[in-house]
Amino acid sequence: MNDATPHPAAAERVAEYLHQHESKGLLRFITCGSVDDGKSTLIGRLLHDTKLLFEDQLAALRRDSQRHGTQGDDIDFALLVDGLEAEREQGITIDVAYRFFDTAKRKFIVADCPGHEQYTRNMATGASTADVAVVLVDARKGLLTQTRRHSYIVSLLGIREVIVAVNKMDLVGYDEAVFRGIADDYAELAARLGLASAQCIPLSALRGDNVMQASPAMAWYQGPHLLGALESIQPQRHRPDALRMAVQWVCRPNQDFRGFAGQVHAGTVSVGQQLAALPSGRSSRVSRIVCRGADVEQAGSGEPVVIALEDEIDVSRGDLLVDARHPVEVTDQFAAHVLWMTDAPLLPGRPYWLKLGNRTVGASVTEIKHQVDVNTQAELAAKHLELNGVGLCNLSLDAPLPFAPYRDDAQLGSFILIDRQTHATAGAGVVEFALRRAANIHWQHLDLDRRARAAAKHQQPRCVWFTGLSGSGKSTLANLLDKRLHARGQHTYVLDGDNVRHGLCKDLGFTDEDRVENIRRVAEVAKLMVDAGLIVLVSFISPFRAERRMARELFAPGEFVEVFVDTPIEECERRDVKGLYAKARAGIIPNFTGISAPYEAPEQPELHLRTVEASREALLEDVVRLLDDQAPA
Repeated sequence: MNDATPHPAAAERVAEYLHQHESKGLLRFITCGSVDDGKSTLIGRLLHDTKLLFEDQLAALRRDSQRHGTQGDDIDFALLVDGLEAEREQGITIDVAYRFFDTAKRKFIVADCPGHEQYTRNMATGASTADVAVVLVDARKGLLTQTRRHSYIVSLLGIREVIVAVNKMDLVGYDEAVFRGIADDYAELAARLGLASAQCIPLSALRGDNVMQASPAMAWYQGPHLLGALESIQPQRHRPDALRMAVQWVCRPNQDFRGFAGQVHAGTVSVGQQLAALPSGRSSRVSRIVCRGADVEQAGSGEPVVIALEDEIDVSRGDLLVDARHPVEVTDQFAAHVLWMTDAPLLPGRPYWLKLGNRTVGASVTEIKHQVDVNTQAELAAKHLELNGVGLCNLSLDAPLPFAPYRDDAQLGSFILIDRQTHATAGAGVVEFALRRAANIHWQHLDLDRRARAAAKHQQPRCVWFTGLSGSGKSTLANLLDKRLHARGQHTYVLDGDNVRHGLCKDLGFTDEDRVENIRRVAEVAKLMVDAGLIVLVSFISPFRAERRMARELFAPGEFVEVFVDTPIEECERRDVKGLYAKARAGIIPNFTGISAPYEAPEQPELHLRTVEASREALLEDVVRLLDDQAPA
């Protein structure tokens, strides 16, 4: 038998799978819990004992066990799952590892999730598609913080059935009292989290006790073994009955056909059915359904289709097609639980991209209602969320989106937040409910628009945004420019950082959260002034690129001019007559930009002024020249 030849039993199992895969149900589950609870070992044991491993896999496992294993001369089953070299060297799971196995009763896809706190985001990824969670608990340690955190995330993501695998019972002498104590502790946690069921099973993944057959070492336990529980559990996940299909592509092969391609997410679609396209709300009847290259009268959940409509209504990629009799709510503000996944904290007011289904829109968190203590589920006051933090947040979107609460529809109720600078996933969330506060608020039509107000002043309204360190010369230049433009008969106003904090922003401090809100308020005021036809000169440190970008996006192209007043910090300190830098270095002033708080220099400003290389008069001429060059003829 060569290395590529499977065991006869394995070949038989593969043949059986090919014969039965259409009729057997599929269960997706995750293994999660704290680090070193034995998750990878358990999955490795299941893969080995179901006899679907090939000879070359077994041989490689034996070799790897000698090199990386922790079980002496015995096979280390964890290495079947820990595929990354870093994982094998450290003996931990970093990424989510997916594996398939099956039995005569069921097919399984299992996700082995990392236990380390820093990889909680990967655990959430695995849980997002799972039906059941197997939470491992080390019998020697009981419920740990990460056990509770993972259990909370499991409940947050809509998993209601949990199997608690109390592992390493062999290391506590198969003591029933130890098991009962852990089972009681988890029952209390499950009740707080609202889990429908939490069945506890004592086992030893390494020795195979109660994994695929009852263990004689624990005769006092009369419940099912782990595989039996997985084969019999019936997860309950709500799926809408009415049609919901996100448009992935507008298909226009010729002038005679225009269809909308996507996968039916829920319900059924039939020829002649009245559909509504969201968020526009326009409706039409189905004239044709193409599924797998052929015309059909009806298609159901999970099927890929192209739907043609009787009327030429506007439908684009990312829109949602629904049964017109069962519409889906559309909103641009909602409350959601957010799991933060990156090192930079979540700050209210900071702009992010939000991706829900096939649509991506601009979004920001307007308020963090509370943060959740993963140990006690207590609601704690918070101004920001750190890595792995979970909080109930209010979000505001740049455009309305169709949505559903996550408990009713996981696909329409889940989203990710994307960092606009790095394009990395920064957070994930589940929608709780829409915020009605803007439902009755509409833009009031005004007969005089910005063009009319600008024409009356004979000028092009703009926002000139001066940014730089404290003491760089921003306010000096803004003041000089204000006087120059006023002398030319132009209408201006200066928004200075210090002056604004005496009124509009007097309630804000200098934390990152307050700085973000400070810039948001000033940008909104500057926008109103530009609408009034003014040239507004903004002089703020505005240390974060994200907030300056947010300010820019409020204005029409050409209305926002970013001026970077670039002065070395040594020169800023020399000019500092108030002694602020000295106080900051002494620790008297916290969160001082350039000393104890960062300054992110502009990457592509309209004007970069190096103050140590030119006089302030020459710098002023550079700004005036730029404004004149950009002015319409």
